[in-house]
Amino acid sequence: MRRFSIRQLLLGIIALPMALGLAACGSENDEMAGLSGEVIEKVPPPVNKSWVEVVDKTPDGGFRMGNPEAPIKLIEFASLTCPHCKVFGEEATDELRDTFVASGRVSWEFRNFILNPIDLTMAMMVRCGSPESFFALTEQSFEGQDQIIDAWDGSSEDQRNQVVGLPPDKRYLHIAKLAGLPEFYGARGIAADQASACLADGAAAEALVNATNEQSEKYDIGGTPAFVINEATLDIRNWSEVKAKLETLGAR
Repeated sequence: MRRFSIRQLLLGIIALPMALGLAACGSENDEMAGLSGEVIEKVPPPVNKSWVEVVDKTPDGGFRMGNPEAPIKLIEFASLTCPHCKVFGEEATDELRDTFVASGRVSWEFRNFILNPIDLTMAMMVRCGSPESFFALTEQSFEGQDQIIDAWDGSSEDQRNQVVGLPPDKRYLHIAKLAGLPEFYGARGIAADQASACLADGAAAEALVNATNEQSEKYDIGGTPAFVINEATLDIRNWSEVKAKLETLGAR
Protein backbone atom coordinates (compact mmCIF):
# COMPACT_ATOMS: atom_id res chain seq x y z
CA MET A 1 0.00 0.00 0.00
CA ARG A 2 1.26 3.45 -0.85
CA ARG A 3 1.48 5.77 2.14
CA PHE A 4 0.20 9.28 1.49
CA SER A 5 1.50 12.34 3.31
CA ILE A 6 -0.82 14.60 5.27
CA ARG A 7 -0.17 17.45 2.86
CA GLN A 8 -0.99 15.30 -0.18
CA LEU A 9 -4.27 14.12 1.27
CA LEU A 10 -5.43 17.47 2.59
CA LEU A 11 -4.58 19.25 -0.64
CA GLY A 12 -6.54 16.61 -2.54
CA ILE A 13 -3.77 15.54 -4.92
CA ILE A 14 -3.76 11.85 -4.02
CA ALA A 15 -5.03 9.28 -6.51
CA LEU A 16 -8.81 9.10 -6.51
CA PRO A 17 -9.42 5.37 -7.15
CA MET A 18 -10.05 3.23 -4.08
CA ALA A 19 -6.80 1.93 -2.62
CA LEU A 20 -6.80 -1.69 -1.38
CA GLY A 21 -4.35 -2.62 1.35
CA LEU A 22 -2.62 -5.87 2.18
CA ALA A 23 -2.46 -7.21 5.69
CA ALA A 24 -0.05 -5.54 8.02
CA CYS A 25 3.26 -7.00 9.10
CA GLY A 26 4.76 -6.22 12.45
CA SER A 27 6.51 -7.45 15.58
CA GLU A 28 4.45 -9.85 17.65
CA ASN A 29 5.23 -10.41 21.31
CA ASP A 30 4.03 -13.88 22.33
CA GLU A 31 3.93 -12.90 26.00
CA MET A 32 1.48 -10.09 25.25
CA ALA A 33 2.19 -7.93 28.27
CA GLY A 34 2.44 -10.78 30.75
CA LEU A 35 -0.53 -12.91 29.68
CA SER A 36 0.25 -16.54 30.49
CA GLY A 37 -2.32 -18.16 28.23
CA GLU A 38 -4.26 -19.54 31.18
CA VAL A 39 -8.04 -19.20 30.93
CA ILE A 40 -9.13 -15.73 32.03
CA GLU A 41 -12.24 -15.53 34.16
CA LYS A 42 -15.17 -13.55 32.81
CA VAL A 43 -15.48 -10.02 34.21
CA PRO A 44 -18.94 -8.95 35.41
CA PRO A 45 -20.28 -5.86 33.59
CA PRO A 46 -21.57 -2.72 35.32
CA VAL A 47 -24.93 -3.01 37.03
CA ASN A 48 -27.86 -3.05 34.58
CA LYS A 49 -25.49 -2.92 31.60
CA SER A 50 -23.61 -5.28 29.32
CA TRP A 51 -20.01 -4.72 28.25
CA VAL A 52 -21.09 -4.29 24.62
CA GLU A 53 -23.04 -1.20 25.70
CA VAL A 54 -19.90 0.42 27.12
CA VAL A 55 -18.40 2.49 24.28
CA ASP A 56 -15.89 5.30 24.70
CA LYS A 57 -13.77 7.47 22.44
CA THR A 58 -10.12 6.84 23.23
CA PRO A 59 -7.27 9.38 23.50
CA ASP A 60 -5.78 7.90 20.31
CA GLY A 61 -8.90 8.74 18.30
CA GLY A 62 -10.47 5.30 18.21
CA PHE A 63 -13.71 3.99 19.66
CA ARG A 64 -13.49 1.20 22.22
CA MET A 65 -16.26 -1.24 23.03
CA GLY A 66 -16.14 -3.23 26.24
CA ASN A 67 -14.30 -3.36 29.53
CA PRO A 68 -11.72 -0.52 29.60
CA GLU A 69 -9.60 -2.67 31.96
CA ALA A 70 -9.91 -5.86 29.91
CA PRO A 71 -6.71 -7.94 30.12
CA ILE A 72 -6.80 -8.44 26.34
CA LYS A 73 -7.00 -5.20 24.38
CA LEU A 74 -7.63 -5.65 20.67
CA ILE A 75 -7.19 -2.72 18.28
CA GLU A 76 -8.46 -3.03 14.71
CA PHE A 77 -7.17 -0.61 12.07
CA ALA A 78 -9.53 -0.58 9.10
CA SER A 79 -10.55 1.48 6.09
CA LEU A 80 -14.24 1.86 5.34
CA THR A 81 -13.49 1.50 1.60
CA CYS A 82 -11.36 -1.65 1.98
CA PRO A 83 -13.09 -4.86 0.75
CA HIS A 84 -10.91 -7.03 3.00
CA CYS A 85 -12.03 -4.98 6.01
CA LYS A 86 -15.64 -5.49 4.96
CA VAL A 87 -15.11 -9.25 4.84
CA PHE A 88 -13.50 -9.20 8.28
CA GLY A 89 -16.48 -7.28 9.65
CA GLU A 90 -18.93 -9.76 8.16
CA GLU A 91 -17.06 -12.71 9.63
CA ALA A 92 -16.05 -11.24 12.97
CA THR A 93 -18.51 -8.71 14.33
CA ASP A 94 -21.20 -10.89 15.91
CA GLU A 95 -18.85 -13.35 17.59
CA LEU A 96 -16.26 -10.75 18.57
CA ARG A 97 -18.93 -8.57 20.15
CA ASP A 98 -21.27 -11.16 21.68
CA THR A 99 -18.71 -13.72 22.88
CA PHE A 100 -15.37 -12.03 23.43
CA VAL A 101 -16.26 -8.43 24.30
CA ALA A 102 -19.37 -9.43 26.26
CA SER A 103 -17.20 -11.61 28.53
CA GLY A 104 -15.28 -8.59 29.80
CA ARG A 105 -12.01 -10.33 28.93
CA VAL A 106 -11.51 -8.52 25.61
CA SER A 107 -11.97 -4.89 24.65
CA TRP A 108 -12.30 -3.99 20.97
CA GLU A 109 -11.08 -0.64 19.72
CA PHE A 110 -11.73 0.41 16.11
CA ARG A 111 -9.45 3.05 14.59
CA ASN A 112 -10.21 4.47 11.16
CA PHE A 113 -7.26 4.05 8.79
CA ILE A 114 -7.57 6.66 6.04
CA LEU A 115 -6.68 5.61 2.49
CA ASN A 116 -8.41 8.13 0.21
CA PRO A 117 -10.82 11.12 0.16
CA ILE A 118 -14.06 9.11 0.23
CA ASP A 119 -12.67 6.98 3.07
CA LEU A 120 -11.91 10.12 5.06
CA THR A 121 -15.38 11.53 4.41
CA MET A 122 -17.08 8.29 5.51
CA ALA A 123 -14.96 8.23 8.67
CA MET A 124 -16.14 11.76 9.48
CA MET A 125 -19.74 10.64 9.02
CA VAL A 126 -19.59 7.58 11.31
CA ARG A 127 -18.09 9.83 13.99
CA CYS A 128 -20.90 12.35 13.63
CA GLY A 129 -23.25 10.60 16.05
CA SER A 130 -22.79 9.59 19.67
CA PRO A 131 -20.03 7.16 20.68
CA GLU A 132 -22.72 4.51 21.17
CA SER A 133 -23.71 4.76 17.50
CA PHE A 134 -20.17 4.41 16.13
CA PHE A 135 -19.95 0.63 15.82
CA ALA A 136 -23.43 0.30 14.31
CA LEU A 137 -22.71 3.03 11.74
CA THR A 138 -19.36 1.41 10.93
CA GLU A 139 -21.01 -1.97 10.39
CA GLN A 140 -23.67 -0.37 8.18
CA SER A 141 -20.96 1.46 6.21
CA PHE A 142 -19.33 -1.86 5.36
CA GLU A 143 -22.72 -3.26 4.35
CA GLY A 144 -23.23 -0.27 2.03
CA GLN A 145 -19.63 -0.14 0.81
CA ASP A 146 -20.36 -1.28 -2.75
CA GLN A 147 -23.29 1.14 -3.07
CA ILE A 148 -21.18 4.08 -1.86
CA ILE A 149 -18.16 3.30 -4.04
CA ASP A 150 -20.40 2.74 -7.08
CA ALA A 151 -21.95 6.18 -6.53
CA TRP A 152 -18.49 7.76 -6.21
CA ASP A 153 -17.22 5.94 -9.30
CA GLY A 154 -20.35 7.05 -11.16
CA SER A 155 -19.23 10.67 -10.95
CA SER A 156 -16.85 12.03 -13.55
CA GLU A 157 -13.13 12.45 -12.99
CA ASP A 158 -13.58 16.20 -13.44
CA GLN A 159 -16.22 16.27 -10.69
CA ARG A 160 -13.99 14.30 -8.32
CA ASN A 161 -10.97 16.48 -9.00
CA GLN A 162 -13.05 19.62 -8.51
CA VAL A 163 -14.53 18.65 -5.13
CA VAL A 164 -11.27 17.23 -3.75
CA GLY A 165 -9.63 20.56 -4.55
CA LEU A 166 -12.13 22.65 -2.58
CA PRO A 167 -11.22 24.32 0.74
CA PRO A 168 -11.53 21.94 3.73
CA ASP A 169 -14.71 23.53 5.07
CA LYS A 170 -16.49 22.72 1.79
CA ARG A 171 -14.55 19.73 0.45
CA TYR A 172 -16.01 16.87 2.48
CA LEU A 173 -19.65 17.88 2.12
CA HIS A 174 -19.24 17.93 -1.67
CA ILE A 175 -17.39 14.61 -1.65
CA ALA A 176 -20.24 13.23 0.46
CA LYS A 177 -22.84 14.47 -2.02
CA LEU A 178 -21.05 12.81 -4.96
CA ALA A 179 -21.06 9.51 -3.07
CA GLY A 180 -24.63 9.77 -1.80
CA LEU A 181 -23.51 9.88 1.82
CA PRO A 182 -26.06 12.41 3.15
CA GLU A 183 -28.89 10.14 2.03
CA PHE A 184 -27.14 6.95 3.18
CA TYR A 185 -26.36 8.19 6.69
CA GLY A 186 -29.55 10.24 6.87
CA ALA A 187 -31.47 6.97 6.69
CA ARG A 188 -29.37 5.79 9.64
CA GLY A 189 -29.99 8.67 12.01
CA ILE A 190 -27.52 11.38 10.96
CA ALA A 191 -29.59 14.49 10.17
CA ALA A 192 -28.62 16.75 7.26
CA ASP A 193 -27.64 19.75 9.42
CA GLN A 194 -25.68 17.46 11.75
CA ALA A 195 -23.81 15.96 8.79
CA SER A 196 -23.07 19.39 7.32
CA ALA A 197 -21.56 20.59 10.59
CA CYS A 198 -19.39 17.48 10.93
CA LEU A 199 -18.19 17.65 7.33
CA ALA A 200 -17.25 21.33 7.62
CA ASP A 201 -14.75 20.49 10.37
CA GLY A 202 -11.43 20.56 8.54
CA ALA A 203 -9.53 20.18 11.83
CA ALA A 204 -11.26 16.85 12.47
CA ALA A 205 -10.29 15.67 8.99
CA GLU A 206 -6.68 16.67 9.56
CA ALA A 207 -6.66 14.86 12.91
CA LEU A 208 -7.83 11.64 11.26
CA VAL A 209 -5.11 11.85 8.63
CA ASN A 210 -2.50 12.71 11.27
CA ALA A 211 -3.54 9.70 13.33
CA THR A 212 -3.30 7.37 10.33
CA ASN A 213 0.19 8.58 9.49
CA GLU A 214 1.44 8.47 13.07
CA GLN A 215 -0.05 5.10 13.93
CA SER A 216 1.02 3.46 10.68
CA GLU A 217 4.58 4.29 11.69
CA LYS A 218 4.18 3.40 15.37
CA TYR A 219 2.67 -0.02 14.69
CA ASP A 220 4.35 -0.70 11.32
CA ILE A 221 1.03 -0.92 9.49
CA GLY A 222 1.33 -1.41 5.76
CA GLY A 223 -2.32 -2.05 4.93
CA THR A 224 -5.76 -2.92 6.20
CA PRO A 225 -7.17 -4.64 8.12
CA ALA A 226 -4.42 -4.69 10.74
CA PHE A 227 -4.54 -5.82 14.35
CA VAL A 228 -2.73 -4.95 17.56
CA ILE A 229 -3.15 -6.75 20.89
CA ASN A 230 -1.74 -5.16 24.03
CA GLU A 231 0.51 -2.91 21.91
CA ALA A 232 1.96 -5.80 19.86
CA THR A 233 1.28 -5.75 16.10
CA LEU A 234 0.05 -9.09 14.79
CA ASP A 235 1.05 -10.66 11.49
CA ILE A 236 -2.46 -11.97 10.88
CA ARG A 237 -5.25 -10.83 8.62
CA ASN A 238 -8.55 -12.63 9.13
CA TRP A 239 -11.07 -13.45 11.83
CA SER A 240 -10.13 -17.11 12.25
CA GLU A 241 -6.55 -16.09 13.06
CA VAL A 242 -7.60 -13.23 15.36
CA LYS A 243 -10.06 -15.52 17.16
CA ALA A 244 -7.41 -18.20 17.63
CA LYS A 245 -5.02 -15.61 19.08
CA LEU A 246 -7.63 -14.33 21.55
CA GLU A 247 -8.35 -17.88 22.67
CA THR A 248 -4.65 -18.71 23.00
CA LEU A 249 -4.22 -15.67 25.24
CA GLY A 250 -6.95 -16.89 27.61
CA ALA A 251 -10.31 -15.70 26.21
CA ARG A 252 -11.84 -19.19 25.96
